[in-house]
Amino acid sequence: MKKAFLKKLLIAFSALTLLVYGTIYACADGDWGWSFDSNFTPETFVDKSYSPLFLSTDVFYGIGFDTEHITRFNNEIIEDWSVFLESKINKKDLTFFLTDSSSADVSSLVAYYKNGKANKFSEKWNKKIKLSDSKIKDFLLFLNEAQAVETYSTQQFDSWNYDETTKPQLLTDTNWIKSLEKKYNETKDPFLKNRYWFLVIKADFYSNQQENGVTFFNQTEKSAPKNTLYYRALAYLAGIEYRQNHYAKSNFLYSQVFDKCPTLRVVSAYCFHPQEEKDWKQSLSLAKNNDEKAALWAIQGYYNDEEKAIAEIYKLQPQNQHLDYLLTRLINNQENKIDQSFKDKTVLENKKRTKDSIHKSTIDLVIKIAQSDKTAKPYLWNVAAGYLETLNGNFKQADKDFDKAESKMPKTPLAINQVRLLRFVNNLSKIDQLNPENERTILADLSWLYFELPKNPIENFRYENATAWSKNYLAALYRSQKNTVMTEIFNHESGFYDNEKQLLAMKAFLSKENKTELEKIGSSIYEIKLADINYFQGVKATFQNKIPEAIAFMKQAEGLEKTVFYGNPFLGNIKDCHDCDHQAPQKKKYTILDFLTIIQKMQDNAAKQVDLYNNNLLLGNAFYNITHFGNGRLFYEGNIAGEGSTPDFFRDPIRDMITNCSLAKVYYEKAFLATKNNEQKAKCQYMIAKCERNDFYNKKYYSLNLSTWDIQDDQTNFIAWQGFKNLKNNYSKTKYYQEIINECGYFRTYSSK
Repeated sequence: MKKAFLKKLLIAFSALTLLVYGTIYACADGDWGWSFDSNFTPETFVDKSYSPLFLSTDVFYGIGFDTEHITRFNNEIIEDWSVFLESKINKKDLTFFLTDSSSADVSSLVAYYKNGKANKFSEKWNKKIKLSDSKIKDFLLFLNEAQAVETYSTQQFDSWNYDETTKPQLLTDTNWIKSLEKKYNETKDPFLKNRYWFLVIKADFYSNQQENGVTFFNQTEKSAPKNTLYYRALAYLAGIEYRQNHYAKSNFLYSQVFDKCPTLRVVSAYCFHPQEEKDWKQSLSLAKNNDEKAALWAIQGYYNDEEKAIAEIYKLQPQNQHLDYLLTRLINNQENKIDQSFKDKTVLENKKRTKDSIHKSTIDLVIKIAQSDKTAKPYLWNVAAGYLETLNGNFKQADKDFDKAESKMPKTPLAINQVRLLRFVNNLSKIDQLNPENERTILADLSWLYFELPKNPIENFRYENATAWSKNYLAALYRSQKNTVMTEIFNHESGFYDNEKQLLAMKAFLSKENKTELEKIGSSIYEIKLADINYFQGVKATFQNKIPEAIAFMKQAEGLEKTVFYGNPFLGNIKDCHDCDHQAPQKKKYTILDFLTIIQKMQDNAAKQVDLYNNNLLLGNAFYNITHFGNGRLFYEGNIAGEGSTPDFFRDPIRDMITNCSLAKVYYEKAFLATKNNEQKAKCQYMIAKCERNDFYNKKYYSLNLSTWDIQDDQTNFIAWQGFKNLKNNYSKTKYYQEIINECGYFRTYSSK
């Protein structure tokens, strides 16, 4: 991430933040843009203060950008002042003074204290609080000074337009800052003294003489309590050091904030970044004890090598709490190295690929630390070691690690389910060939994973990857056992049903009653249902003009046959405009089964030589409208055929089926033979021409899978298809011919030649 981009992220700075304009260079080249799947949930055992620092594809895990710059300490500040004021101001009013737009009220109340003259604000607040109370007066006088600093600390800039020429306004009144120092020195109350101490450092930070803040801090640090204000001040100090190019000192100070103030962990991690290796070494040299060294490694590990940081911290302090979050990042990073797809490989090939993906040094380090039992949360390390053993193929050892973890870990829902999930991954990974005995070892967990968890999800719990992985794993097992149906059940392939033998085999499987438990689970999660297959068969039979078969299949489609066409599927308009047809008034709505039943009736009538022209014309319209070019596209769309607005959305056999107008053309030609006048002849010729036009596009574009962008202007609007020639040469005097010219610019262009 580039420094120029970072500047665009810094929008607001307040009493409740410590970011520095134009100086934060804290995004590593690490996990930005990564995409990883995981079975290892870091929230399981790690303190919440670390959660934004878990491995993420975003700036910060779970929150994206840090947006709490202005509000981060609101609750703590309100609570602290409430205690100091002994609740003499209620929480609602105190919140108004501390976090709302109260500056006019405060400045007017301070004027009241100074000149003794009542004003509308003093009259207003005297009804709510006792302004003469010494603590309330001290509070308001302090707040007046703090709000003056806020003028500088809350400057905002357009995050997209901030550039090198945009500079924050700096506090230049050094005499006023000196007056704050004087109040700090003269104040006896420890609480107020601490507040003035912090305010002086903050004011110096936003001044044009920031170095005064460093001097003041160094002179007074020993007497300041090591509370939140201390570490907020320390962070301001780190920002000042950064502005003075003292990168090693700045990073050292940020590491102390990271270590001691959980609330500022995100900010200090964001601001920390050694410019060069020498800066890192200098920062380490500033550490006076193991606590400080471990803190530096803890924040350095966020950006660079978690494994190295863990090893160094473990040598210094095996029970250091920072080890926990670094371990989760290390495990998640290892997961990210695994190719999650099976890609037609066998289970054994995938196991080897997974094993080869995991760094041996990572496995060795985690196992060593887990076996030592010296960490603050040994169960976390046992769980991690067990998971790595699974990925490494040591399934028996993984079981032992999980047993050990379960005996000591807190029995939270997240912990219980995390271990269960990893045990399941381990148990399924043991299976190289399915049989009734080993199937029983995974049935309960598969039901839990596929059915229970989606209905009752656990907050933050990562189970989706195990769901997808287990399906691929089972599919690979069935593939190796030549079980085509069960392979498809656990890993649906879009072209499976283009093979009639496979279709019938699946239909037989879904229909059978004596399924095994694993087969029951598979058929329950399988996205294609028996009704979908029957519907698909009905669609294919219709396009093959096997209407009795189509009706029989549709009657078995369980509800799908009641699907209603958006437009009248028997219309035959000059322009192909499915949206227009959908919006046109309709006396009757046709279901799929209605549609097929009417087709059957019209075919029967035609076979009996009854009203040949109208029956054949309507049949032509019906078969035309269920193609891609007509108004009844929903007829062929479904879970098996797929759906999409253009033919290239569909696989080849389906695309060829839905763009083929030859059946419609046959009926239009039959209608033409039964015509009784030129108007009817003209209409039939035009409908035939539409089919010829579509056939041209099929062969020129759709069959070649060309996108719209690949199609060049080759003057196709001047092609004279046979139907157009017949119209122009024989039926130019008809009323229908004029209607075509009025509505069809394509034909109008041709006819004018």
